[in-house]
Amino acid sequence: MKNIGGKIIIEPFDEKRINPNSYNLSLANELLVYKDTVLDMKSENLTEKIIIPENGLVLEPNKLYLGRTNEYTATTDFVPMLEGRSSTGRLGLFIHVTAGFGDVGFKGFWTLEIFCVQPVKIYPNAEICQIYYHDVSPDYEPYKSGKYQNNTGIQPSLMYKDFQ
Repeated sequence: MKNIGGKIIIEPFDEKRINPNSYNLSLANELLVYKDTVLDMKSENLTEKIIIPENGLVLEPNKLYLGRTNEYTATTDFVPMLEGRSSTGRLGLFIHVTAGFGDVGFKGFWTLEIFCVQPVKIYPNAEICQIYYHDVSPDYEPYKSGKYQNNTGIQPSLMYKDFQ
């Protein structure tokens, strides 16, 4: 963890969340859900916001929820990776269905693709996932995509921009 505060930024940072190989990130108090049942890759899909109350929210199976971490992360010289914690996985709660592989130079909050296999109650600020970092060789291309860089909230899919 010698790079925390230097080449790796996690804000806010709590030393108690350090694991042997990772750092636990927590769930913000809001989710997005898509309004339509059928989503279109070539279109902007509309969402609605759900606030997770302090006493929890029961998630429905077979429904995609988009959440975000409370923590802002930034890194240079490392590839950030995000995974659900084993404790959440053992509840049938998938925290990052795909795209847990970050880009070197990513700065922002992590959007979480949340899915459950049976009803499960979640709570705001729960340590729900973990981040870890891989070294990269000295020769790499810095992150250049503007789609998700420097985000301030939950990011629904912007895939439709790939078709423009």
